[in-house]
Amino acid sequence: MEPLRTHQGLVYPLNRSNIDTDQIIPKQFLKRIERSGFGQFLFYHWRFDDAGNPRPDFSLNDPKYKGASILVAGENFGCGSSREHAPWAVQDFGFKIVIAPSFADIFKNNCVKNGILAIQASEDQVQTIMKNAEAREYCLTVNLEDQVVSDNEGFSLSFDIAPYPKEMLLNGWDEIGVTLTYEDKIEQYELLYK
Repeated sequence: MEPLRTHQGLVYPLNRSNIDTDQIIPKQFLKRIERSGFGQFLFYHWRFDDAGNPRPDFSLNDPKYKGASILVAGENFGCGSSREHAPWAVQDFGFKIVIAPSFADIFKNNCVKNGILAIQASEDQVQTIMKNAEAREYCLTVNLEDQVVSDNEGFSLSFDIAPYPKEMLLNGWDEIGVTLTYEDKIEQYELLYK
């Protein structure tokens, strides 16, 4: 995974609450065993009609959000089943940051394990970001080291993150990467018991 320290990106507002993992990535697309290729199916039933044509009335299909890397959504984002495919789809589509008033715990943990920063912000802060992103092309800068989200117009919010997931994201480590930081100790242990 790539380290995440400071990220500046275009914001995509998805003003809906209780978006579950079945809406993020529908079950029929879960047949792959690799982590890549799921982005094309993100929010599939909202983005495409039954014939597979893009729905012009769904905002993510609007060209003004092309290349967005910060997703802002309503409360309880990622609820539902505990499939890891949901953050895979979010990441593969190009989102590096998700901001919402609340997240399902399993989804939030799966985000960290896959290099996505899930930021919990107040409802008022989320609505401010959404209104700005709905009105125009709107970018945010996310500084993980300082735990601050800001724009160039005076908006700023601080967010909390536990030390362990913060270290994982800052260093680009998944759980195997964390284990490998102890490789020399593991080798020493193995030498003792050969």
